[in-house]
Amino acid sequence: MKKAFTLPTCKTCQRIFDDLQPAAHGCEVVDIKSEGISAEDLDAMAAHAGSYEALFSRRAMKFRSMGLADQELTEQDYRRLILEEYTFLKRPVFLFDDAVAAGSAKAAVEEARRRM
Repeated sequence: MKKAFTLPTCKTCQRIFDDLQPAAHGCEVVDIKSEGISAEDLDAMAAHAGSYEALFSRRAMKFRSMGLADQELTEQDYRRLILEEYTFLKRPVFLFDDAVAAGSAKAAVEEARRRM
C-alpha cells in the first residue's frame, strides 16, 4: 500500500508532488480537504510515526486562533484535532506498508523518495 495525503492548493505539496510524482509510482493520492482523513489511515500513520503529535502541524493558522498554543495537548487531542480539521495534518504525508514520511522537511521528502 502506498498513499499520499495532500492539499492540492498547497504550493509546498505541489512542488514535492511535481518532484516525486507519487501517482506515477502507483501511489493512491488523497485530497485531505475534499476526501478527509480516515481514522484508520491516521491510526496507521501514527503507528509508524510513533505518535499523533509527530503528524500534527503547529503551522496551521487555526493552531493559534483556537488558542491551542497555550494548551497542553494529549495524544488523543492531537488525534481528534487532525480528524476534525484537515489543516492540522503535516503535509504532505506518504504512508507505506511499513513506514510514514510526514511533512516537507528534507529528511521526510528523501524518505518518501527512497520508498517510492
